[in-house]
Amino acid sequence: MTSLLSHLDDALKLARQHGADQADAVVIRGQSRSAMIRQGKAEGIRHAESLSLGLRVFHEGRVATVAGNDLTPEALSQLAERACAMAKVVPPSPDDGLASQPLIPVPASAIETLDLLDPATPPSMETLLGKAQEMEEAALSHDGITNSSGASASTSLHDVALATSAGFTGQYQRSGHGYGISVLAGASAQMQRDYAFHSAVHQADLENPVKLGHEAARRALARLNPTRPKTGLYPVLFAPRVAGSLLAHLAGAINGSAIVQEASFLKDKLNHAVFSRGITITDDPTLPRLAGSRPFDGEGTAGRPLNLVEDGQLRHWLLDSRCARKLGLPASNGRANRSGGGSVHPGTSNLLLHAGQHSPEELRHDIKEGVLITELMGSAINMLTGDYSRGGSGFMIRNGEIAEPVSGITVAGNLLDMFARLIPANDINLMMGHHAPTIRIDQMSLAGD
Repeated sequence: MTSLLSHLDDALKLARQHGADQADAVVIRGQSRSAMIRQGKAEGIRHAESLSLGLRVFHEGRVATVAGNDLTPEALSQLAERACAMAKVVPPSPDDGLASQPLIPVPASAIETLDLLDPATPPSMETLLGKAQEMEEAALSHDGITNSSGASASTSLHDVALATSAGFTGQYQRSGHGYGISVLAGASAQMQRDYAFHSAVHQADLENPVKLGHEAARRALARLNPTRPKTGLYPVLFAPRVAGSLLAHLAGAINGSAIVQEASFLKDKLNHAVFSRGITITDDPTLPRLAGSRPFDGEGTAGRPLNLVEDGQLRHWLLDSRCARKLGLPASNGRANRSGGGSVHPGTSNLLLHAGQHSPEELRHDIKEGVLITELMGSAINMLTGDYSRGGSGFMIRNGEIAEPVSGITVAGNLLDMFARLIPANDINLMMGHHAPTIRIDQMSLAGD
């Protein structure tokens, strides 16, 4: 690993020379390659390299952020000069500033235990093409699969380095690998599409590409000849591949930025019951070999697990330093996310809903008529009121069993009511990228025929 910290040190020194009171800087350097196979032919072969540096400077209660992709001393000096000039003329922002509790120094063990760098040799383009071809051939071997939208394989490596004028320095690497395929079943107006994908930090954790091809084909075939249920209230199960979207809505509603702006339906719910008892939702950046893990956040604060919801009660907002100060809280809780451009905002790392006690089969066994949602489309979420409406497709549930496919339905409700009725199954699988198990919510409004 080539150290990027010397460049950040130069940027910070130059920022101070140009008048900054404090400053921090981030560099994200990446390289990736990907290959796509469609109908047996190679398409979309790509190699990419990227580098971005974000410099944030503070001057007399004002802040400015600039970005560049040149690490030469001359370019860094120009960047620092421009940032400091901006910071002198923008409106005051007294709550902006460096993190008050940075992780100094970053222990080597904090990086090593996360196991974010795959020691295996990255796959060659030929290997990626071969894996993509295996996926597509497996899918097209099924009777009824009539076309392929393509199968792809990819690999990437990113270096992340952060330094602040308060003495924080940290750098780590993250590898990534992925497979994906989308196929069509049926013909003409009766065509149905479905997909399968998997991504992992280590190649060894990737799903077998042939298995993914078969999975995509079976899913597409199962969707043929869909019906539309009658409009009404139904118990609804959200399959793991879409259940995580409910967590994303929660994350948006408890994001410190939304709370500061009073733009969330949960703004008055801290330390109140939002979910039923027994529900725990954790944001955990310390889980080994997961894409969201990190040894420190975008401001240099230590990454620690945080139970956002505990026994059904909302316990924490997602906070960076600015939002914490705006809300009169003592410090960030380590949830600052940061782009290569240097902008900082609250966010999540690995957000997960803890598993319940029942299997998906047990969760649906008493449902006489309901719906299993396997795909969601569009989004009409009102974050001020919690009103929820999305298009969806999936399968009817009849007498506890999965029945005929359905499509063209609209699922609606209010997130406050949905959270209160949410029941998780026990089929969470973090290594498959599912950060929520199957979820059951009763009394959902479905618009169909």
